[in-house]
Amino acid sequence: QVQLVESGGGLVQAGGSLRLSCATSGRTFSLYTMGWFRQAPGKEREFAAIIWSGGGTYYADSVKGRFSISRDNAKNTVYLQMNSLKPEDTAVYYCAASLRGGWRYRPSEYDYWGQGTQVTVSS
Repeated sequence: QVQLVESGGGLVQAGGSLRLSCATSGRTFSLYTMGWFRQAPGKEREFAAIIWSGGGTYYADSVKGRFSISRDNAKNTVYLQMNSLKPEDTAVYYCAASLRGGWRYRPSEYDYWGQGTQVTVSS
């Protein structure tokens, strides 16, 4: 069983920055594909960013150029640096882990989830 715990959410003004962290358990973190998703009230959970075990990354168009995903395998942690935040970025942010590689943009393609952390961007 893999456990994920997000932290770093909060309230920030538009144009500001936040850094989310997701600490994971498990001895093979370096092999996991890690993703960040977000869910706004009344909306479906949507893909934001992915980082593969080899370090490659990919972003949703809505966050490309503003968000950056990274991982520290020594700390079993994945990060999401969020810059130039907009009110429409307001959501609960979730990290997720998949034991498989490949393109994984749907929530159903991930095996483990954190509890989520709230990000609120005021205008």
